[in-house]
Amino acid sequence: MLNKRVTLSGIDTYHLKVLSAKEMDNLFQKKLQGCKESREEIIAGNLRLVLSVLKQFHNRGENIDDLFQVGCVGLVKAVDNFDPSIGVKFSTYAVPMILGEIRRYLRDNNVIRVSRSLRKTAHKALQARERLAKTMGREPTIEEIAAALELPPEEVVQALDANFDPLSLHEAVFSDSTDPLYLMDEVRDVHNDSTSWMQKLLLKEALGKLSPREKEILHKRFFGGLTQVQVAAAMGISQAQVSRLEKGALKFIKSHMGNV
Repeated sequence: MLNKRVTLSGIDTYHLKVLSAKEMDNLFQKKLQGCKESREEIIAGNLRLVLSVLKQFHNRGENIDDLFQVGCVGLVKAVDNFDPSIGVKFSTYAVPMILGEIRRYLRDNNVIRVSRSLRKTAHKALQARERLAKTMGREPTIEEIAAALELPPEEVVQALDANFDPLSLHEAVFSDSTDPLYLMDEVRDVHNDSTSWMQKLLLKEALGKLSPREKEILHKRFFGGLTQVQVAAAMGISQAQVSRLEKGALKFIKSHMGNV
């Protein structure tokens, strides 16, 4: 579908300009000196990056023009925040930001349409989970929640699954020279493992307890694909501060997840 499109949002994608590495370097130098025309040239010369990212979404039934516009927003942010001195290719920096912008748009606009009945079941399940946790002194299983609601466990899982925003659950979100840290360590099958749903609930709770700055750092690092140096530059703080806040947030999440 995408390859057959020539015009997206009024832009002729078939004749998009491609900038050489030398042209990019020169334009960024001019941009740093305050040249607005150079900024526009960089944006226009990198629209193909947006098209390359859109290929991941072309079979999902989304409005490709809308996604193209959203991807362009990510591209503009990348152009405005990119620092040529960090020694990273612009495309390496820009693609994760474009992808992150599109994913955020899809989440915020509730692409996964949830029926009222599913939302109602999910709400009841969360309430039952809180009640059972207080009386049992531990996190209840999906089977125990389902029994309390007199519903099949599969229906409870389906409702909870539909009620949560998509999260990246199986990626290593922090890694030093020894032990990588996963947000959802040892989660096997989210749909069939009842314990994993308790982990997911705890994860969401933990994320909600982080400070706005910690949330922003984790979002830029693991959804925006930025390095600590890039995050520091974007937020106006030092790389050491980013590292400290990131490690503290991940340590808190890991500790919170240990309650299961």
